[in-house]
Amino acid sequence: MSEYIHIFTDGSARGNPGPGGFGIILKYKQSVKEISQGYRLTTNNRMELLAVVCALEQLKTHTIPVKIYSDSKYVIDAIEKRWVYGWHAKGFAKKKNKDLWLRYLAVAKSFQLEFIWVKGHNGHPENERCDVLAVEAALGANLLIDQYFEEVQQYEN
Repeated sequence: MSEYIHIFTDGSARGNPGPGGFGIILKYKQSVKEISQGYRLTTNNRMELLAVVCALEQLKTHTIPVKIYSDSKYVIDAIEKRWVYGWHAKGFAKKKNKDLWLRYLAVAKSFQLEFIWVKGHNGHPENERCDVLAVEAALGANLLIDQYFEEVQQYEN
């Protein structure tokens, strides 16, 4: 059986838009690392996507295949059905989260990725833990500014 890095992600927004956060669990062999961060004003889809991007940006090797588990159909379908590549070719015309999709495309190209959709709030241990991390981050005191959202996207149609 080949080795994989396993990444579990979730995003949350308390209101949409509203305060939001993401939670990540990185697993490789016996090592486990949890990461979370909150933002003062953002959307659920941004946090779902940012979780994947930040998780990949954390990895120090590109030689081990990566399995990413997410309950976001928005993220999984955009990647697995290759919609994001069409959006990119059209300059993300009328598509939200251009900044995060561009970050995803830049970081993802150096990895061998497999995406796995998991049903949210359905007892999946890592997904449930990521949800707790995301919600705690969204409700936390150290909220960052989601600059692109606050300055650009929230004013677009």
